Amino acid sequence: MKIIFAGTPQFAASSLAALLREHQVTAVLTQPDRPAGRGMQLAASPVKQLALQHGLPVLQPATLRTEEAQRSIAALDADVMVVAAYGLILPKAVLQLPRYGCLNIHASLLPRWRGAAPIPRAILAGDSETGITIMQMDEGLDTGDMLMRRSCPIAQNDTAQTLHDKLAVVGASCILEALYLLQEPGLAGMSPTGGNWQNRLTPVKQDNEAACYAAKLLKSEAQIDWRQDAQQIERAVRAFNPFPVCHASLNGAAIKIWQAALQEGAQGEAGKVLAVNKHGITVACGKGALRLEVLQRPGGKAQPAAQFLQAVPVKAGDNFSIN
Repeated sequence: MKIIFAGTPQFAASSLAALLREHQVTAVLTQPDRPAGRGMQLAASPVKQLALQHGLPVLQPATLRTEEAQRSIAALDADVMVVAAYGLILPKAVLQLPRYGCLNIHASLLPRWRGAAPIPRAILAGDSETGITIMQMDEGLDTGDMLMRRSCPIAQNDTAQTLHDKLAVVGASCILEALYLLQEPGLAGMSPTGGNWQNRLTPVKQDNEAACYAAKLLKSEAQIDWRQDAQQIERAVRAFNPFPVCHASLNGAAIKIWQAALQEGAQGEAGKVLAVNKHGITVACGKGALRLEVLQRPGGKAQPAAQFLQAVPVKAGDNFSIN
């Protein structure tokens, strides 16, 4: 199939790589280059980097609402546009251009977690599973008809990064399956890889009453409030890894916390350090306690507690700031 691909981050690049093995990708849409790194130099998105490696035309409009952008897309005469974490709104005029419309690879089991940050929001909420939904896009925010859903369990130690990596694989597999069924609907029980695919692309309306919104992550959310339940803070540590990373103030220094675990049987005044050893720093929470296992001091790198403590002296009785 002649495909336009629209996406920006690594999650999208995984699906683009899969499509390049099976289909004719005629062009790629991705966000304009952004400043990144300590030097804040303009950097190409992972999708753009992959597209250039394969010699694909790359379009980077700031908006798709202009006639110029829409003419450029129409000229590509695509069968379908595949969209994954693109970051720009697709107006109705663009949605209607490809023969089969626009298919979105969304990293949740819709209608749960519509929006920009479905992966960390699922972890933060304590969900036991999430997944991938292939959706026929409409003008709403992740409100289109569902064509395919694949679940993925959320492990107790999953971070946003590890869950992202799992879902990127599932998403790439799902879009290949969906496109195969889209172009050959009579072969729904067969596959070019020899497996049996039982699904047909039957549009299913979303239950709007069951929908919830996955708002974009804010750095302010990552500041730990030790008055919260230890379980909720532990979820936040995993949900905000690798961005924006949970942090707390200890003796005037902002400490980032990359990994933590519940400490059974420990209790005390919220924010107080209860114990310190090579395995971690145990801190009392509003309910229960948390063992901080991987930490990062200002100007340093993320380190296991044993190494962190060699550079930052911490003792029982110290207090993390309560904001």
